[in-house]
Amino acid sequence: MTETNPAARVRVIEETPAYWRVVFDYPPFNIVDATIFEALQDLLARMDASPGLRVAVFESANPDFYLSHFDLTGKIGNIMTALGASGLPILIDTFVRLTKSPVVSIAKIRGCVRGVSSEFVLACDMRFASRENTRLGQPEVGVGLHPGGGGAERLPHLVGRGRTLEIVLGANDFDGDTAERYGYVNRAVPDAELDSFVDALARRIASFDQGAIAAAKNLVNQVSLPSADRLLDAFASFGNALTWPEAQQRIQTLLEHGLQRDGDFEKRWPEMLGTLLET
Repeated sequence: MTETNPAARVRVIEETPAYWRVVFDYPPFNIVDATIFEALQDLLARMDASPGLRVAVFESANPDFYLSHFDLTGKIGNIMTALGASGLPILIDTFVRLTKSPVVSIAKIRGCVRGVSSEFVLACDMRFASRENTRLGQPEVGVGLHPGGGGAERLPHLVGRGRTLEIVLGANDFDGDTAERYGYVNRAVPDAELDSFVDALARRIASFDQGAIAAAKNLVNQVSLPSADRLLDAFASFGNALTWPEAQQRIQTLLEHGLQRDGDFEKRWPEMLGTLLET
């Protein structure tokens, strides 16, 4: 096992040449900003250049925050405007390339995973969540926005229309057991067993023939993925929604209450979205 660049915000632990663990380590809350997307873009290039790689497990160094949410203070660089290798805007490009990569991606979830962070795990091939320690959701509507990174396009394939609307319009957190029952995640696993369960699955898949893995994933992709046009439409609409006065008011109110500053508020903020402007 070797670890590269241990000071990086997104670091790689090479368990074997065929199996990597990718660790999000961006204190204090693993906020998703330009730094995270730059690191993911670098990771995708490195994955492409590693022909023996079969499986990548994505996890967090912080058990309270897997990836928390989109940076609402504006530290997003050019991820909304610059194009990635696929020709799509970097935010969408990152998720699409991860989904279409021949490498199998597994999200091992502990802590808070909301908005664009939920969209990241939805772009992974599989999701396994801590039963006791998961807060997963798409709270954008409660912030005056809507999902823009693939959440509204990927969720219906997993959970159905009604549950997608409950997740998106309810704008609240889902625990591990409910996420499993809905199909939002593959399984909710007792926290004490999560590491060993995911590690065993990853090592098993990594032992199989690379061509067979890639071919099988490609066949599943062909019948289960949203089109680039649908993703782009939602992304463009999200960019426009960021300019809406209602959204700007709600974002400012959340920041004033302590979003991205106060750890306790960062854990529980979707609970108050229904009364946000009253408080």
